[in-house]
Amino acid sequence: MLAALAVWHVLVSIALVVLVLLHSGRDAGFGGMGFTPSSQGGTHIVEKNLTRVTVVIGIVFFADTVGLFHLLK
Repeated sequence: MLAALAVWHVLVSIALVVLVLLHSGRDAGFGGMGFTPSSQGGTHIVEKNLTRVTVVIGIVFFADTVGLFHLLK
């Protein structure tokens, strides 16, 4: 059980790092790649979905960390 949760934790952490790196600063990321016209000034649906997925993966990472802590305790 511990080994499976540790492998899952590594996969989730890699996914979280990739998702965070995909986020844009002010003019980079998805907005800088042409998905959002500069005249709109808002966030595109792709960036909104990226934020939602990042939050969900962050919650999974937190829960997995707590689970690993309790198994190792």
